[in-house]
Amino acid sequence: MTEEVTEEARRPSRVERLENEGDIAADYLEELLDIADLDGDIDMDVEGDRASVSVVGGDLKQLIGRNGEVLEALQELTRLAVHRETGERSRLMLDIGGHRAAQRERLVALAAETVAQVRESGERVALTPMSPFERKVVHDAVAAAGLQSESEGTEPKRFVVVLPG
Repeated sequence: MTEEVTEEARRPSRVERLENEGDIAADYLEELLDIADLDGDIDMDVEGDRASVSVVGGDLKQLIGRNGEVLEALQELTRLAVHRETGERSRLMLDIGGHRAAQRERLVALAAETVAQVRESGERVALTPMSPFERKVVHDAVAAAGLQSESEGTEPKRFVVVLPG
């Protein structure tokens, strides 16, 4: 029993593991910024059950790309770098230049409008296709408003449907 307690005591907490993911991601992104000769500061945080890393400052539009496509690719590459170091799958969230934060605000507003429409009409409402990140934000906002939603369709045309209560 003493061995089990000792083994458990040595295992880092969930927050420590997520902070480690953030550190690995920050190192990876700093190297990338250096290679690309771009200026940017890196902020790390733990939000709920995932590490969150933001790159801010300078002109970072090229790291976001059209409709966030480059940002999505960089997030996947950063998750792979974390996986390579830790051996565990990462759910790290990357934001560049506040793009995701602004996108989240827009999606929460869309969800609120859609919830109001569904409550008024009593009919289900299907939204346009969205990325997994966008769908999660909408699902969370709909749930917080007391309604249910589900995803339908197949990638890359998967979309959220908000259901009447």
